[in-house]
Amino acid sequence: MNKIGFNVLAWSAGMSDEILPIVDRLKKIGYDGVEFFVGTPDKAAYQRIGNHCRELGLEVTTVATVSKEENPISPDASVRAKALDRLKWVVDRTHDLQAKILCGPLHSAHSLFALHAPEDQEYGWGAEVLHAVGEHAAPANVTLGLEALNRFESYLCNTMEQLSRLIREAQHPNVRAMFDTHHANIEEKKFAQAIQTIAPYLVHVHISENDRGTPGDGHIAFDDAFSALARINYTGSFTIEAFSRNDPDFANAIGVWREFSKPWDIAEKGLTFIQQMCEKHGLK
Repeated sequence: MNKIGFNVLAWSAGMSDEILPIVDRLKKIGYDGVEFFVGTPDKAAYQRIGNHCRELGLEVTTVATVSKEENPISPDASVRAKALDRLKWVVDRTHDLQAKILCGPLHSAHSLFALHAPEDQEYGWGAEVLHAVGEHAAPANVTLGLEALNRFESYLCNTMEQLSRLIREAQHPNVRAMFDTHHANIEEKKFAQAIQTIAPYLVHVHISENDRGTPGDGHIAFDDAFSALARINYTGSFTIEAFSRNDPDFANAIGVWREFSKPWDIAEKGLTFIQQMCEKHGLK
């Protein structure tokens, strides 16, 4: 059964008790799950919030990024070693939250460009690090859902074809893929073809409008996306990823310079929209 989640990055990238009222309201609205950004160093906070979500009956997923100092495709072996350590730490915090899916552009540093097209050696370096992360994640029952980003945020994996290549090279059952409608809207020719390409590895989906506001209010071809997901019998979660300037440091880091929609408007209208899309296309 497809479940519907919401990423609390619309309010905060932090992990503290201040987000508990948000979690409670998302449950009250009707969400099945919540997604958190893994970055806050306080281990105990992840455990407390994970327990709270479990008590509410909410499933948890996580998302993370890596910096240039911890870049899995750096030509510097010491930087790649730091990347492995960082990603292991992210897996551990995901486990503290009692989550099973860790998603995001874990393959390379966010918004770091080498001024050349992706090279075979870079895929090899990334695959080596991700295989090792998969080994660490397996005992915790955590699966990585790697994310392809648009060309303005990453150069290694912009498309499902590139992402599939990296996953094949990583050769680990806990290294899988996610699909994000915002990035695919920029990079893919057709949603149906992209989803068919990534189908063997797909474990998570982000529902995100072209402007990162309320799903259904923009020009994303959601009918194409949902119909394609229905054809491959996708059974994972649909998680809304929308952004705001509520957390200025995070907003500045990802280039969010204005408000798209009010977070609670996104949450309420977005839930209804996904439910309607699922019913329309025979997803349950």
